[in-house]
Amino acid sequence: MLNFKSNIILAPLAGFTDCAFRRLCTDCGAGLTVTEMVSAKGLHYQNANTKILLKTAGESPVSAQIFGNDPHIMAEACQSEALSKFDCIDINMGCPVPKIVKNFEGSALLNDINLAEKVISTCVKSTTKPISVKFRLGFKLDEDICIDFAKMCENAGASFITIHGRTREQYYSGQAKFDNIFKAADSIKIPVFANGDIASIDDYNFIMNNSNVYGVAIGRGALGNPAIFNELLGNPYLDKASLILKHYEYLKANFDEHYISTNLKKHLCYYIDGIDNAKYIRNQIFTSKDIDSAINIAIKAIKENTK
Repeated sequence: MLNFKSNIILAPLAGFTDCAFRRLCTDCGAGLTVTEMVSAKGLHYQNANTKILLKTAGESPVSAQIFGNDPHIMAEACQSEALSKFDCIDINMGCPVPKIVKNFEGSALLNDINLAEKVISTCVKSTTKPISVKFRLGFKLDEDICIDFAKMCENAGASFITIHGRTREQYYSGQAKFDNIFKAADSIKIPVFANGDIASIDDYNFIMNNSNVYGVAIGRGALGNPAIFNELLGNPYLDKASLILKHYEYLKANFDEHYISTNLKKHLCYYIDGIDNAKYIRNQIFTSKDIDSAINIAIKAIKENTK
């Protein structure tokens, strides 16, 4: 079983949870961080983009998230040298993006519990690494199969699961529902992490005080606020300006100038979220001549807003 540093983990977010951001979240108290999702077929065909997605920067423990629907190709991915440095492997069965669902991957597997079980069990048998699964309440708008799906994951050999409190057809609209996640946690023995709309100490306390879930997985709530892990754990944390500079240092240590500029500008827009004139400042960030100028714009705005 994986040893978590805390019961608050970083959920994977496509386009955001690269190794630099994961390292920053680890520094801030995340008990586990997870890569952006990687295609098992991409690993099979040695797709160049998977190398970027699977870069690490000293974050630990760290999990690689893979997706696919072919049990044998998924098992092959688990055994690949590219995943050897990771502490565990997470199987994505919750991604709602149309191009993923169209290929019967991600949350589409919620529609075939037998195939989902075969994928998980085959992966478990292929490696000594812990295998986890991330999925949603169901596929259709009002569907709720998470208890049965959770039991299946446990029986198939998963070490822990993360449940997002929405269905596939909801995408990220409406409010995440936790009642059946709580029931799922009561029905199985492996750890359950609740995911969706967790952005404050009140959200965390509500979940932990009203259920048997092991912990929470924070995704969008960490964007612009990686210190949320420290906050929920009751630990001291750096101000946003310091976090931005630390984030920049981790990016410079691992990526080229073009990647840094494109990626960090996206993050800066989250770091300034909620401050006065945020829309105007976002425009300044994206039209700035270089990344250092963009950082200075964001930090100046943050400091002025906290006076």
